[in-house]
Amino acid sequence: MKTLHRLAPVAALGAAALMLASCGSRPDAATGSGDASSAGGAKFKACMVLDTGGVDDRSFNQSSYDGFKAANKANPDIEIGYVASNSDADYVPNLTTEVGNKCDSIVAVGGLMSDAVKEVAEQNPDQKFAEIDSAPVADNVYGFEYNTAEGGFLGGYLAAGMTKTGTVGTWGGLNIPPVTIYMDGFWEGVQYYNQQKGKSVKVIGWDEKNPSAGTFSNSFVDQAAGRSITETMAAQGADIVMPVAGQSGLGAGAAAEAAGGSLNLIWVDTDGCVSAEQYCKYFISSVTKNLTDAVNDYVTKSASGSVPTGAYVGNLKNDGTGLAPFNQWDAQVPADLKSELDTVKKGIIDGSIEITSPNAIKAG
Repeated sequence: MKTLHRLAPVAALGAAALMLASCGSRPDAATGSGDASSAGGAKFKACMVLDTGGVDDRSFNQSSYDGFKAANKANPDIEIGYVASNSDADYVPNLTTEVGNKCDSIVAVGGLMSDAVKEVAEQNPDQKFAEIDSAPVADNVYGFEYNTAEGGFLGGYLAAGMTKTGTVGTWGGLNIPPVTIYMDGFWEGVQYYNQQKGKSVKVIGWDEKNPSAGTFSNSFVDQAAGRSITETMAAQGADIVMPVAGQSGLGAGAAAEAAGGSLNLIWVDTDGCVSAEQYCKYFISSVTKNLTDAVNDYVTKSASGSVPTGAYVGNLKNDGTGLAPFNQWDAQVPADLKSELDTVKKGIIDGSIEITSPNAIKAG
C-alpha cells in the first residue's frame, strides 16, 4: 500500500484542491501562486520517495520534504510531490512509479533505500536520482551524506555537562549507520567530557566499542516502544536521553512529560522545539541534520540546469550538522558550558579533536 501525493502550483489546483481537502487529503501549503508557466521559465518536476513514517514524521522525511517546499516557494516553476512508503517492499515500486511520472529528478529519503535506488537507477540510466544518507550508488545518483558524529559529539558533551545523576542514555530506531553515527558521536562526546573534567558520566544504551549491545526500538514509528525504552533508561538512572528514531522518539517525549521534569531529552535531525514543539520544555537542545537546505540547494540547482554530481557531506564546518538553539533551556545551560561547546566545535573543525566513529564520513 502506497500513498501518492502530487503537487502543482496552488492556482492550478482550483476546485479540485478544495474537493481533495474536503475528502481528507491534505494539499501541501508550500506551493507557489499562479500558473507555473506564467513565471516565464521551464517547469521542473521534482519527486520524492519517502521512507516509512510519513511526510510529517518530525524527522528526516519531513525535513527533506521541507527542502522541496522551500525550492517551490522560491520558484513556482519547480513542481513538487512525494510518494510515501509503508514498508521496504514499497521502495522499488515507488521509485519505478516516479520514473514513469516523468520526474526530472527523484530524491529517495533514507539509506535503507540504497539497494532499491541502485536497482532502479541502473535500469534507468537517463533518469536523475538523489538519495539521502547514502553515497552515490550509481553514476546517475547524487548522494547526501552527513557526518552527524560531529553534531552528536556536541550533544554528548552537552548531556554530560547537564546531567545531575551522572548517567545519560541514547537509543536508536534501527542498528544502521545513519542512526549509530549519531550515537557514536554522543558516546564520544561524553567520554571527552569525562577526560577533560576528570568525571565519570555513564552512557547507557550505546558503547561505540561494543555496538552489538546497543539499544534499539527496531522501528521508526513505534512510539510505545520508544516510551518503554526511555522509561527503562530513566529507571537505570539516566536523566538525559537522546533518541535517534524518528517518530519512535516521540515516545521519549511522552516519557519525559510523564516524569514531570526529572527526565529531559536531546532531539535529533531537526530542532525539536519546532518539529515536536509539544515537548519543547524537555529538549535541552537538538543535534541537527540540515537536510532542508541541502535538498533545497540540490533541487534549485537542478532546475536551473546545473545538476549537482557526486555527493554532499554535511558537517560542522558547513552547518550540515550541529546543535540547535537551547530554546527554553537557554537560561539553564551555564555560560561556561556554552563556551566549552564553542571550543569543542572549533576543535572538531580544525582536527585537534578527533572523531573516532567507524561510521564517520569524511568530506570530499
